[in-house]
Amino acid sequence: MKSINQFLFRKIDNAQLVVFRVFYGILVCCEAFGAIATGWVRRTFIEPKFTFNFIGFEWLQPLPGDGMYYYFVVMGIFGILITLGYKYRFSAFAFAFMWSGVYLMQKTSYNNHYYLLMLLAFVMGLLPAHKNLSLDASRNPKIKKDWMHNWVRWLIIAQLFIVYTYASVAKLYADWLDFSIIELLMKGKKEYWLIGELLQEKWLHKAVAVFGILFDLLVIPALLWKPTRKVAFGFSIFFHLFNSYVFRIGIFPYLSLAFCVFFFDAQTIRNVFLKKKNADIPSKLGFPSRYKWITGAISIYLIIQLLLPLRHHTFEDDVLWTEEGHRLSWRMMLRTRSGYTHFKVVNKETKDTISVNLDDYLTKKQRRKTGSYPDYIWQFAQRLKKEYAKKGEDVSVFVTSRVKVNAGKYHTLIDPNIDLAAVPWKHFSHHEWILPRENEKSNPKK
Repeated sequence: MKSINQFLFRKIDNAQLVVFRVFYGILVCCEAFGAIATGWVRRTFIEPKFTFNFIGFEWLQPLPGDGMYYYFVVMGIFGILITLGYKYRFSAFAFAFMWSGVYLMQKTSYNNHYYLLMLLAFVMGLLPAHKNLSLDASRNPKIKKDWMHNWVRWLIIAQLFIVYTYASVAKLYADWLDFSIIELLMKGKKEYWLIGELLQEKWLHKAVAVFGILFDLLVIPALLWKPTRKVAFGFSIFFHLFNSYVFRIGIFPYLSLAFCVFFFDAQTIRNVFLKKKNADIPSKLGFPSRYKWITGAISIYLIIQLLLPLRHHTFEDDVLWTEEGHRLSWRMMLRTRSGYTHFKVVNKETKDTISVNLDDYLTKKQRRKTGSYPDYIWQFAQRLKKEYAKKGEDVSVFVTSRVKVNAGKYHTLIDPNIDLAAVPWKHFSHHEWILPRENEKSNPKK
Protein backbone atom coordinates (compact mmCIF):
# COMPACT_ATOMS: atom_id res chain seq x y z
CA MET A 1 0.00 0.00 0.00
CA LYS A 2 2.88 2.33 0.82
CA SER A 3 4.34 1.89 -2.67
CA ILE A 4 0.95 2.70 -4.22
CA ASN A 5 0.71 5.89 -2.19
CA GLN A 6 4.27 6.82 -3.08
CA PHE A 7 3.32 6.44 -6.74
CA LEU A 8 0.06 8.41 -6.41
CA PHE A 9 1.51 11.26 -4.37
CA ARG A 10 4.82 11.69 -6.12
CA LYS A 11 5.25 15.33 -7.16
CA ILE A 12 5.39 15.89 -10.92
CA ASP A 13 5.36 18.82 -13.34
CA ASN A 14 1.82 20.27 -13.68
CA ALA A 15 2.34 21.63 -17.22
CA GLN A 16 0.03 18.98 -18.71
CA LEU A 17 -2.84 19.87 -16.37
CA VAL A 18 -2.70 23.65 -16.69
CA VAL A 19 -2.41 23.49 -20.49
CA PHE A 20 -5.32 21.06 -20.63
CA ARG A 21 -7.36 23.44 -18.46
CA VAL A 22 -6.98 26.14 -21.09
CA PHE A 23 -8.06 23.79 -23.89
CA TYR A 24 -10.94 22.50 -21.77
CA GLY A 25 -12.19 26.01 -20.96
CA ILE A 26 -12.09 27.06 -24.61
CA LEU A 27 -13.95 23.93 -25.69
CA VAL A 28 -16.75 24.14 -23.12
CA CYS A 29 -17.16 27.81 -23.99
CA CYS A 30 -17.53 26.80 -27.65
CA GLU A 31 -19.98 24.06 -26.65
CA ALA A 32 -22.21 26.51 -24.81
CA PHE A 33 -22.22 29.33 -27.35
CA GLY A 34 -22.25 26.87 -30.26
CA ALA A 35 -25.40 25.24 -28.88
CA ILE A 36 -27.12 28.60 -29.20
CA ALA A 37 -25.67 29.47 -32.61
CA THR A 38 -26.52 26.11 -34.22
CA GLY A 39 -30.10 26.12 -32.93
CA TRP A 40 -29.52 23.17 -30.59
CA VAL A 41 -30.88 25.07 -27.59
CA ARG A 42 -33.94 26.14 -29.56
CA ARG A 43 -34.66 22.63 -30.87
CA THR A 44 -33.97 20.89 -27.57
CA PHE A 45 -35.44 23.25 -24.97
CA ILE A 46 -37.47 26.05 -26.57
CA GLU A 47 -39.59 24.33 -29.24
CA PRO A 48 -40.70 21.19 -27.34
CA LYS A 49 -43.78 21.47 -25.15
CA PHE A 50 -41.89 19.39 -22.59
CA THR A 51 -38.65 17.45 -22.33
CA PHE A 52 -37.97 13.82 -21.55
CA ASN A 53 -35.90 14.00 -18.36
CA PHE A 54 -33.77 11.23 -17.03
CA ILE A 55 -36.28 9.29 -14.96
CA GLY A 56 -36.15 10.55 -11.38
CA PHE A 57 -35.20 14.08 -12.40
CA GLU A 58 -38.64 15.27 -13.50
CA TRP A 59 -38.30 18.17 -11.07
CA LEU A 60 -35.45 19.51 -13.20
CA GLN A 61 -37.20 21.53 -15.90
CA PRO A 62 -35.95 23.96 -18.58
CA LEU A 63 -36.31 27.65 -17.82
CA PRO A 64 -39.42 29.19 -19.42
CA GLY A 65 -39.40 31.48 -22.44
CA ASP A 66 -35.90 32.39 -23.57
CA GLY A 67 -34.44 31.39 -20.22
CA MET A 68 -32.34 28.56 -21.62
CA TYR A 69 -30.54 30.96 -23.95
CA TYR A 70 -29.40 32.94 -20.92
CA TYR A 71 -28.56 29.69 -19.17
CA PHE A 72 -26.16 28.70 -21.96
CA VAL A 73 -24.69 32.20 -22.12
CA VAL A 74 -23.80 31.91 -18.43
CA MET A 75 -22.24 28.50 -19.06
CA GLY A 76 -20.18 30.01 -21.88
CA ILE A 77 -18.97 32.75 -19.55
CA PHE A 78 -17.91 30.14 -17.01
CA GLY A 79 -15.98 28.46 -19.83
CA ILE A 80 -14.10 31.73 -20.40
CA LEU A 81 -13.34 32.02 -16.68
CA ILE A 82 -12.05 28.44 -16.63
CA THR A 83 -9.77 29.24 -19.56
CA LEU A 84 -8.40 32.29 -17.76
CA GLY A 85 -8.18 30.47 -14.45
CA TYR A 86 -10.22 33.15 -12.68
CA LYS A 87 -12.16 32.09 -9.56
CA TYR A 88 -11.38 28.66 -10.90
CA ARG A 89 -12.98 26.40 -8.32
CA PHE A 90 -16.23 28.33 -8.40
CA SER A 91 -16.26 28.60 -12.20
CA ALA A 92 -15.42 24.93 -12.75
CA PHE A 93 -18.04 23.63 -10.33
CA ALA A 94 -20.65 26.13 -11.54
CA PHE A 95 -20.17 24.88 -15.08
CA ALA A 96 -20.26 21.26 -13.84
CA PHE A 97 -23.62 21.72 -12.10
CA MET A 98 -25.11 23.68 -14.98
CA TRP A 99 -23.96 21.14 -17.57
CA SER A 100 -25.35 18.34 -15.38
CA GLY A 101 -28.65 20.19 -15.46
CA VAL A 102 -28.55 20.29 -19.26
CA TYR A 103 -27.73 16.59 -19.35
CA LEU A 104 -30.37 15.43 -16.87
CA MET A 105 -33.29 17.65 -17.90
CA GLN A 106 -33.37 16.17 -21.40
CA LYS A 107 -32.29 12.92 -23.00
CA THR A 108 -33.75 13.28 -26.47
CA SER A 109 -30.29 14.42 -27.52
CA TYR A 110 -28.50 11.86 -25.34
CA ASN A 111 -24.86 11.41 -26.20
CA ASN A 112 -22.15 9.42 -24.44
CA HIS A 113 -19.90 12.42 -24.92
CA TYR A 114 -22.25 14.61 -22.91
CA TYR A 115 -22.01 12.09 -20.08
CA LEU A 116 -18.20 12.12 -20.29
CA LEU A 117 -18.22 15.91 -20.17
CA MET A 118 -20.38 15.82 -17.03
CA LEU A 119 -17.91 13.49 -15.31
CA LEU A 120 -14.93 15.50 -16.50
CA ALA A 121 -16.48 18.79 -15.38
CA PHE A 122 -16.68 17.63 -11.76
CA VAL A 123 -13.23 16.02 -11.88
CA MET A 124 -11.74 19.26 -13.25
CA GLY A 125 -13.36 21.20 -10.42
CA LEU A 126 -11.47 19.03 -7.93
CA LEU A 127 -8.09 19.23 -9.64
CA PRO A 128 -5.51 21.97 -8.93
CA ALA A 129 -5.62 23.22 -12.52
CA HIS A 130 -5.40 26.88 -11.51
CA LYS A 131 -2.03 26.73 -9.75
CA ASN A 132 -0.24 28.10 -12.79
CA LEU A 133 -1.00 29.91 -16.05
CA SER A 134 -4.03 31.49 -14.39
CA LEU A 135 -5.35 34.80 -13.12
CA ASP A 136 -5.84 33.16 -9.72
CA ALA A 137 -2.10 32.45 -9.49
CA SER A 138 -1.23 35.94 -10.74
CA ARG A 139 -3.49 37.59 -8.18
CA ASN A 140 -2.37 35.30 -5.36
CA PRO A 141 1.25 34.19 -5.89
CA LYS A 142 1.06 32.05 -2.73
CA ILE A 143 -0.92 29.38 -4.59
CA LYS A 144 1.39 29.32 -7.60
CA LYS A 145 3.04 25.94 -8.13
CA ASP A 146 4.87 24.15 -10.91
CA TRP A 147 3.89 20.72 -9.61
CA MET A 148 0.97 18.44 -8.87
CA HIS A 149 0.60 14.94 -7.46
CA ASN A 150 0.93 12.01 -9.82
CA TRP A 151 -2.61 10.79 -9.15
CA VAL A 152 -4.01 13.81 -11.02
CA ARG A 153 -2.52 12.67 -14.34
CA TRP A 154 -3.32 9.01 -13.80
CA LEU A 155 -6.93 9.65 -12.85
CA ILE A 156 -7.49 11.25 -16.25
CA ILE A 157 -5.63 8.43 -18.02
CA ALA A 158 -7.59 5.75 -16.12
CA GLN A 159 -10.90 7.40 -17.05
CA LEU A 160 -9.91 7.50 -20.72
CA PHE A 161 -8.75 3.88 -20.62
CA ILE A 162 -12.14 2.80 -19.25
CA VAL A 163 -14.03 4.79 -21.91
CA TYR A 164 -12.03 3.55 -24.87
CA THR A 165 -11.74 -0.06 -23.72
CA TYR A 166 -15.46 -0.47 -23.10
CA ALA A 167 -16.18 1.23 -26.43
CA SER A 168 -13.93 -1.29 -28.19
CA VAL A 169 -15.36 -4.37 -26.46
CA ALA A 170 -18.94 -3.23 -27.14
CA LYS A 171 -18.20 -3.30 -30.88
CA LEU A 172 -17.52 -7.04 -30.78
CA TYR A 173 -21.01 -8.05 -31.81
CA ALA A 174 -22.62 -9.34 -35.00
CA ASP A 175 -23.85 -6.13 -36.64
CA TRP A 176 -20.48 -4.42 -36.20
CA LEU A 177 -18.45 -7.44 -37.27
CA ASP A 178 -20.48 -7.95 -40.45
CA PHE A 179 -20.22 -4.18 -41.13
CA SER A 180 -23.99 -3.74 -41.52
CA ILE A 181 -24.26 -1.08 -38.81
CA ILE A 182 -21.47 0.92 -40.48
CA GLU A 183 -23.42 0.82 -43.75
CA LEU A 184 -26.53 2.08 -41.98
CA LEU A 185 -24.64 4.90 -40.25
CA MET A 186 -23.16 6.04 -43.56
CA LYS A 187 -26.35 5.90 -45.64
CA GLY A 188 -27.57 9.28 -44.47
CA LYS A 189 -24.24 10.91 -45.34
CA LYS A 190 -24.27 10.32 -49.08
CA GLU A 191 -24.62 14.03 -49.81
CA TYR A 192 -21.56 15.04 -47.79
CA TRP A 193 -19.20 17.22 -49.74
CA LEU A 194 -16.19 15.45 -51.23
CA ILE A 195 -16.49 12.16 -49.32
CA GLY A 196 -20.23 11.37 -49.49
CA GLU A 197 -19.88 8.74 -52.20
CA LEU A 198 -16.74 7.34 -50.62
CA LEU A 199 -18.64 6.73 -47.40
CA GLN A 200 -20.93 4.31 -49.24
CA GLU A 201 -18.11 1.99 -50.31
CA LYS A 202 -18.08 -1.50 -48.81
CA TRP A 203 -14.33 -1.52 -48.36
CA LEU A 204 -14.56 1.69 -46.34
CA HIS A 205 -17.19 0.15 -44.06
CA LYS A 206 -14.82 -2.74 -43.37
CA ALA A 207 -11.94 -0.35 -42.74
CA VAL A 208 -14.02 1.79 -40.35
CA ALA A 209 -15.21 -1.28 -38.42
CA VAL A 210 -11.75 -2.80 -37.98
CA PHE A 211 -10.04 0.52 -37.31
CA GLY A 212 -12.73 1.50 -34.77
CA ILE A 213 -12.17 -1.65 -32.69
CA LEU A 214 -8.38 -1.51 -32.85
CA PHE A 215 -8.13 2.25 -32.24
CA ASP A 216 -10.34 2.19 -29.15
CA LEU A 217 -8.53 -0.85 -27.77
CA LEU A 218 -4.95 0.25 -28.41
CA VAL A 219 -4.81 4.06 -28.46
CA ILE A 220 -4.30 4.58 -24.70
CA PRO A 221 -1.51 1.96 -24.34
CA ALA A 222 0.08 3.26 -27.56
CA LEU A 223 0.05 6.85 -26.29
CA LEU A 224 1.59 5.75 -23.00
CA TRP A 225 4.48 3.91 -24.67
CA LYS A 226 7.06 6.37 -25.96
CA PRO A 227 8.11 4.42 -29.12
CA THR A 228 4.50 4.41 -30.42
CA ARG A 229 3.34 7.74 -28.97
CA LYS A 230 3.78 9.93 -32.04
CA VAL A 231 2.23 7.32 -34.35
CA ALA A 232 -0.73 6.96 -31.99
CA PHE A 233 -1.11 10.73 -31.86
CA GLY A 234 -1.13 10.87 -35.66
CA PHE A 235 -3.84 8.22 -35.80
CA SER A 236 -5.75 10.13 -33.12
CA ILE A 237 -5.74 13.29 -35.21
CA PHE A 238 -7.06 11.39 -38.24
CA PHE A 239 -9.64 9.41 -36.23
CA HIS A 240 -11.11 12.36 -34.34
CA LEU A 241 -11.16 14.76 -37.30
CA PHE A 242 -12.88 12.05 -39.37
CA ASN A 243 -15.49 11.60 -36.63
CA SER A 244 -15.92 15.35 -36.31
CA TYR A 245 -16.72 15.79 -39.98
CA VAL A 246 -18.71 12.60 -40.56
CA PHE A 247 -20.72 12.32 -37.35
CA ARG A 248 -20.90 15.98 -36.26
CA ILE A 249 -20.46 15.25 -32.56
CA GLY A 250 -19.56 18.69 -31.24
CA ILE A 251 -16.46 19.32 -29.19
CA PHE A 252 -15.74 15.71 -28.28
CA PRO A 253 -13.16 14.97 -31.03
CA TYR A 254 -11.24 18.10 -30.06
CA LEU A 255 -11.55 17.35 -26.36
CA SER A 256 -10.13 13.89 -27.09
CA LEU A 257 -7.17 15.47 -28.85
CA ALA A 258 -6.68 17.87 -25.94
CA PHE A 259 -6.41 14.86 -23.62
CA CYS A 260 -3.26 13.87 -25.49
CA VAL A 261 -1.25 16.45 -23.52
CA PHE A 262 -1.36 14.04 -20.56
CA PHE A 263 0.56 11.43 -22.55
CA PHE A 264 3.45 13.56 -23.78
CA ASP A 265 6.39 14.31 -21.55
CA ALA A 266 5.65 17.27 -19.28
CA GLN A 267 8.84 18.99 -20.34
CA THR A 268 7.74 18.77 -23.99
CA ILE A 269 4.40 20.37 -23.10
CA ARG A 270 6.17 23.05 -21.11
CA ASN A 271 8.58 23.81 -23.98
CA VAL A 272 5.71 24.13 -26.50
CA PHE A 273 3.10 26.01 -24.47
CA LEU A 274 4.66 27.73 -21.45
CA LYS A 275 7.12 30.58 -21.09
CA LYS A 276 8.79 29.08 -18.05
CA LYS A 277 10.82 26.19 -19.44
CA ASN A 278 11.89 24.59 -16.16
CA ALA A 279 9.59 23.51 -13.37
CA ASP A 280 10.41 23.95 -9.68
CA ILE A 281 9.43 20.61 -8.18
CA PRO A 282 10.17 19.95 -4.50
CA SER A 283 12.36 16.90 -4.01
CA LYS A 284 11.09 16.25 -0.49
CA LEU A 285 8.84 13.21 -0.23
CA GLY A 286 5.72 13.18 1.89
CA PHE A 287 1.99 12.64 1.76
CA PRO A 288 -0.68 15.32 2.16
CA SER A 289 -2.65 15.19 5.40
CA ARG A 290 -5.75 13.72 3.73
CA TYR A 291 -3.98 11.29 1.44
CA LYS A 292 -6.02 8.30 2.69
CA TRP A 293 -9.27 10.09 1.88
CA ILE A 294 -7.96 10.99 -1.59
CA THR A 295 -6.84 7.41 -2.28
CA GLY A 296 -10.19 6.07 -1.09
CA ALA A 297 -12.22 8.52 -3.16
CA ILE A 298 -10.22 7.77 -6.32
CA SER A 299 -10.63 4.02 -5.74
CA ILE A 300 -14.40 4.25 -5.23
CA TYR A 301 -14.83 6.47 -8.28
CA LEU A 302 -12.86 4.14 -10.57
CA ILE A 303 -14.62 1.03 -9.25
CA ILE A 304 -17.99 2.64 -10.05
CA GLN A 305 -16.74 3.55 -13.52
CA LEU A 306 -15.60 -0.03 -14.07
CA LEU A 307 -18.84 -1.63 -12.87
CA LEU A 308 -21.48 0.76 -14.23
CA PRO A 309 -20.98 -0.20 -17.91
CA LEU A 310 -21.47 -3.88 -16.99
CA ARG A 311 -24.90 -3.50 -15.43
CA HIS A 312 -26.75 -4.44 -18.63
CA HIS A 313 -25.56 -8.02 -18.07
CA THR A 314 -27.84 -8.16 -15.02
CA PHE A 315 -30.97 -7.55 -17.14
CA GLU A 316 -32.85 -10.07 -19.22
CA ASP A 317 -32.64 -10.11 -23.02
CA ASP A 318 -30.25 -8.17 -25.26
CA VAL A 319 -29.42 -4.58 -24.31
CA LEU A 320 -29.61 -3.64 -28.01
CA TRP A 321 -33.30 -4.57 -27.90
CA THR A 322 -34.43 -3.55 -24.41
CA GLU A 323 -32.07 -0.54 -24.00
CA GLU A 324 -31.88 -1.44 -20.29
CA GLY A 325 -28.37 -0.53 -19.19
CA HIS A 326 -27.36 1.06 -22.49
CA ARG A 327 -26.73 4.56 -21.22
CA LEU A 328 -23.68 5.46 -19.13
CA SER A 329 -21.80 2.45 -20.53
CA TRP A 330 -19.76 3.81 -23.47
CA ARG A 331 -21.77 1.84 -26.03
CA MET A 332 -21.13 4.26 -28.89
CA MET A 333 -22.22 4.12 -32.55
CA LEU A 334 -23.65 0.62 -32.11
CA ARG A 335 -27.25 0.76 -33.27
CA THR A 336 -30.03 2.56 -34.99
CA ARG A 337 -33.63 2.11 -33.91
CA SER A 338 -36.80 2.79 -35.82
CA GLY A 339 -40.42 1.96 -35.20
CA TYR A 340 -43.93 3.18 -34.74
CA THR A 341 -45.99 3.40 -31.57
CA HIS A 342 -49.70 3.89 -31.06
CA PHE A 343 -51.02 5.14 -27.71
CA LYS A 344 -54.59 4.38 -26.64
CA VAL A 345 -56.12 6.14 -23.65
CA VAL A 346 -59.06 4.35 -21.98
CA ASN A 347 -61.29 6.02 -19.40
CA LYS A 348 -61.61 3.49 -16.56
CA GLU A 349 -65.13 4.59 -15.65
CA THR A 350 -66.81 5.17 -19.03
CA LYS A 351 -64.53 2.87 -21.10
CA ASP A 352 -64.32 5.63 -23.71
CA THR A 353 -61.20 5.18 -25.86
CA ILE A 354 -59.09 7.91 -27.44
CA SER A 355 -56.28 7.40 -29.96
CA VAL A 356 -53.44 9.81 -29.29
CA ASN A 357 -52.02 11.92 -32.09
CA LEU A 358 -48.31 12.23 -31.23
CA ASP A 359 -48.01 15.32 -33.44
CA ASP A 360 -50.09 17.19 -30.87
CA TYR A 361 -47.48 16.63 -28.19
CA LEU A 362 -44.04 15.89 -29.59
CA THR A 363 -41.40 17.34 -31.87
CA LYS A 364 -40.13 15.26 -34.78
CA LYS A 365 -37.09 14.08 -32.83
CA GLN A 366 -39.18 13.25 -29.78
CA ARG A 367 -41.55 11.22 -31.97
CA ARG A 368 -38.64 9.16 -33.29
CA LYS A 369 -37.52 8.41 -29.75
CA THR A 370 -41.03 7.64 -28.52
CA GLY A 371 -41.47 5.35 -31.50
CA SER A 372 -38.74 2.92 -30.47
CA TYR A 373 -37.31 3.46 -26.97
CA PRO A 374 -39.05 1.79 -23.98
CA ASP A 375 -38.30 4.48 -21.40
CA TYR A 376 -39.64 7.25 -23.65
CA ILE A 377 -42.79 5.20 -24.23
CA TRP A 378 -43.30 4.70 -20.49
CA GLN A 379 -42.65 8.37 -19.72
CA PHE A 380 -45.11 9.54 -22.35
CA ALA A 381 -47.74 7.16 -20.95
CA GLN A 382 -47.18 8.71 -17.52
CA ARG A 383 -47.56 12.18 -18.98
CA LEU A 384 -50.85 11.25 -20.65
CA LYS A 385 -52.11 9.87 -17.33
CA LYS A 386 -51.30 13.15 -15.54
CA GLU A 387 -52.86 15.25 -18.29
CA TYR A 388 -56.15 13.37 -18.10
CA ALA A 389 -56.04 13.40 -14.30
CA LYS A 390 -56.09 17.21 -14.45
CA LYS A 391 -59.41 16.88 -16.30
CA GLY A 392 -60.74 14.66 -13.54
CA GLU A 393 -60.40 11.43 -15.52
CA ASP A 394 -58.78 8.22 -14.31
CA VAL A 395 -57.35 6.52 -17.37
CA SER A 396 -55.34 3.56 -18.55
CA VAL A 397 -52.75 3.87 -21.32
CA PHE A 398 -52.11 0.97 -23.67
CA VAL A 399 -49.40 0.90 -26.31
CA THR A 400 -48.94 -0.94 -29.57
CA SER A 401 -45.33 -0.75 -30.68
CA ARG A 402 -43.33 -2.33 -33.51
CA VAL A 403 -39.60 -1.71 -33.53
CA LYS A 404 -36.53 -2.82 -35.43
CA VAL A 405 -32.87 -2.50 -34.49
CA ASN A 406 -30.31 -1.81 -37.21
CA ALA A 407 -31.15 -3.75 -40.39
CA GLY A 408 -33.22 -6.34 -38.55
CA LYS A 409 -36.94 -7.04 -38.69
CA TYR A 410 -39.83 -5.40 -36.91
CA HIS A 411 -40.93 -7.00 -33.66
CA THR A 412 -43.46 -6.12 -30.97
CA LEU A 413 -41.63 -4.19 -28.26
CA ILE A 414 -44.33 -3.40 -25.67
CA ASP A 415 -46.94 -5.76 -24.25
CA PRO A 416 -50.18 -4.26 -25.62
CA ASN A 417 -52.20 -5.67 -22.70
CA ILE A 418 -50.26 -3.81 -20.00
CA ASP A 419 -51.54 -0.49 -18.68
CA LEU A 420 -48.29 1.53 -18.80
CA ALA A 421 -49.87 4.29 -16.75
CA ALA A 422 -50.16 1.87 -13.82
CA VAL A 423 -46.70 0.25 -13.77
CA PRO A 424 -43.75 1.76 -11.90
CA TRP A 425 -40.32 2.34 -13.38
CA LYS A 426 -37.60 0.03 -12.10
CA HIS A 427 -34.02 1.27 -12.34
CA PHE A 428 -32.35 -1.97 -11.32
CA SER A 429 -34.42 -4.79 -12.78
CA HIS A 430 -36.01 -5.85 -16.04
CA HIS A 431 -39.43 -4.54 -17.08
CA GLU A 432 -41.72 -7.45 -17.97
CA TRP A 433 -43.79 -5.26 -20.30
CA ILE A 434 -40.79 -5.03 -22.64
CA LEU A 435 -41.33 -8.17 -24.68
CA PRO A 436 -38.38 -10.34 -25.72
CA ARG A 437 -37.27 -10.04 -29.32
CA GLU A 438 -38.69 -12.78 -31.50
CA ASN A 439 -36.53 -15.04 -33.63
CA GLU A 440 -35.40 -12.94 -36.61
CA LYS A 441 -35.71 -15.89 -39.01
CA SER A 442 -39.29 -16.71 -38.08
CA ASN A 443 -40.65 -13.18 -38.25
CA PRO A 444 -41.42 -11.73 -41.68
CA LYS A 445 -40.03 -8.28 -42.28
CA LYS A 446 -42.64 -5.56 -41.94
